[in-house]
Order: sequence, then C-alpha cells, then structure tokens
Amino acid sequence: MRDKILIVDDSKFNRQVLIDILKDSYAVVEAQNGLEALKIVEEQMKEIVAVFLDINMPEMDGIAFLKIMTEKGYLGAFPVLVVTSEQSVNQVAECFEYGAADYIRKPVNTDFVKQRLQKLLELYEQKNDFKERLDKQTLTMRSQYRLLQQQAMQLKKNNENIINILGTIVEYRNMEGRTHTTRVKGFTKILGKHMMKDYPEYGLTEDKINAIATASVLHDVGKVMLSDAVLLKPGKLTAEEFEYVKSHSIKGYDIVNSIADLWEGEYIEYSREIVRWHHEKYDGSGYPDGLKGDEIPISAQLVSVADCYDSLISESVYKGAIPYEEAYNMILQGECGMFSYKLLECLRKAKEEMETYAKSAEKNEDKMSNAEGV
Repeated sequence: MRDKILIVDDSKFNRQVLIDILKDSYAVVEAQNGLEALKIVEEQMKEIVAVFLDINMPEMDGIAFLKIMTEKGYLGAFPVLVVTSEQSVNQVAECFEYGAADYIRKPVNTDFVKQRLQKLLELYEQKNDFKERLDKQTLTMRSQYRLLQQQAMQLKKNNENIINILGTIVEYRNMEGRTHTTRVKGFTKILGKHMMKDYPEYGLTEDKINAIATASVLHDVGKVMLSDAVLLKPGKLTAEEFEYVKSHSIKGYDIVNSIADLWEGEYIEYSREIVRWHHEKYDGSGYPDGLKGDEIPISAQLVSVADCYDSLISESVYKGAIPYEEAYNMILQGECGMFSYKLLECLRKAKEEMETYAKSAEKNEDKMSNAEGV
C-alpha cells in the first residue's frame, strides 16, 4: 500500500494540480475544507505521510484546522505544507505558530513541490526515528531507575538490620534495659525535627534525621569490648575505671570501621560520628577528642542530648530513675555538661513530646516484660 498525501483546498482546480504532481508516487486523498480534512486524518492517521493545506476555505479554514490538529497532538505524525497565494502570505506566520512545517506559493512548480516534500519527509523520518529511540531509552532508564530504587530500599533495610542487630547486642550486654537504644532513637528523631524546623543552617532533612536516628542505636556499641566487672559494677566507678569506660567511644569507632564495607555511605558516616563523638561537649570538655562547638557533628550532638536524657530517666545498675522534670532541668542547667544553646532550645520546645514518648516506651517495655513472664 502506497503512502497517502492529503490535499486540502476548496478549489478543485488547485487540488488537481497537486494530484497530477504527486499521483505517480503517492496515493492522494482530497478534502474541500478543514472539517473534511480533520475527519480523514482521524480515520487514516497511520497511512498519511503529509498534508498540503490551503488557508482560506469555507466551514473550517486552514488556520482553524492547524489549531485543532495541535490541540489533539496530531501534528507530530506528519508535516503540513501550507499552499498559499500571494495575498495570503501574511497568514503564513500564524500557520507556523500552530505547527505548519513549510509553505509553498501558488502557482506551484512541479519540481519545487517534489523537492520540498521529499526533504520534509526525510526530516520527519529522522525525527520520528529519533523519537522512537528516545522513547525506548526513556523506558529503559525508567526501568533501571525503578530497579535502582528497589536496590536502594533493600540496601536501606540491610543497613537498618545490621544496626538494629548490633544495637540489640549492646543492650543485652549493658543490661540497661532492652529499650534504651530504641528510646534514644525516638528522642533523637524528636529533637532532630525541631532542629530541622528552627535551624535550617544544619541542612537537616527528614531523610537525614531518620538515618541519624537509626544510626543512634549504635552509640554505645564500643561497650561490648569492656569488662563486665567494670561495665556492670554497682555504685560509683574509680577514676581509673571511669577512664577505662570512656574508651568505649574509640573501641566503638573501630568496630564500625571494621564493618564499614557491609553498609551504605550515609549510615556509616553517621554511625562513625555518633559512636566516636556522642560524649563530646559544646565547651570542649567532653571526650575522646575534646571537640567544641560545631566541630561536633550535628548527628553526635543530637544523640548526646537524647542519650543523656534517657540515661537520667532510666534505672541502671548504679542509679535509680530520675523524674522527667528533674532530668529536664538538670540538662538545661548544665549539670550534665554543656550542650549547644540551639539544642537546649529544641529540648525546651520538645519537652512534652519527649515525656509523652518516654511514658509510651515505658508502657511498651512493661508489656514486653509481662508477656515474657507468662
């Protein structure tokens, strides 16, 4: 089946002139106005390779036809050549605005018509071939992107599983209550959201806060390397014993580095920062490196306050639980070392939210204990 050319002109004579030029190479379809032409296009879209279009016609002129073709998205399929008289030249610009590909002046020249048509058909063939290849590449890229998203989600789950397993080991090892790391994670997230809202200069996002909160579970992982005799000693530690316990920051940092190849970059970086520096203080009096101010990564600063708050309100082998209000005031008054004034302001705003979360965590822990006792 030969390719079709649609000729749209209200003059039978003008249509016949073009038919005589094109009939040897193409099947020709005729329309007397834009309305007829639109119907033919919708019925024979896949067979038409080009349209020759007059401008001034009854019922629907050439410009109205082009407007509708543009609105329906038909013009990408084939070129439209406007055939115009000397008097209609000023309307050609408007035709181009609505998607015409070229124009030819009447009276038409046989060789000129054939050459212009051939050039346009070659151009559209290249364009459509390029579009087809682009569409295929786009589909491939979308498929690859979906695969990467799935892999990223799986990697994220793997990272979180590794962290949670290590965190569970730490809790059982420390005998601080199995929900200590869970509570620290929750407090970190609460404080992080306030920091994100009030202090955008830290560049925190919801995703970053979730990653920091997840990594917070490992803050005391280094304690698995400490002696039970010191770690679980009831009562006050000696100066030498306290120095020994302080070494858990470096030991934990070494542990995290030793398994760095098992997980993704963001998690490993936050874990390193938190494990090594969650005992640093804003005035430089902390350990192990004596960092001060914002030399301390925001991840470690958030976990430091969260860990301190939970340690105060929780019972341990060497102290009883302190009431929420008292623990809150101890931190604000500097009895637990100096924290960033920005973090303390976030703690003030998060006070009720922190207490609500702590009470909920206590209830959950009681339910777990009762269930295990049955």
